[in-house]
Amino acid sequence: MANPLRAEVVQLYKTLLFLGREYPKGADYFRDRLRAAFAKNKDVSDPEKIKELISRGEFVVKELEALYYLRKYRALKKRYYETE
Repeated sequence: MANPLRAEVVQLYKTLLFLGREYPKGADYFRDRLRAAFAKNKDVSDPEKIKELISRGEFVVKELEALYYLRKYRALKKRYYETE
């Protein structure tokens, strides 16, 4: 029987993979770490534990988005404002 949370996990993986393209240390570094993190938890079958891991992954998504936003803001600030 298929796990009902599988679709959610796959969507999280795809989202993280997409966000990892712009990672400062490189997409390959991010992809390897992402693959290792998902492989480490592939045998988890408890739905509560899976939900906890999904929420941790969603937190990482928010942190990456904040990192990219901050990088964009700093680039614009450097471009348009004088350094003090």
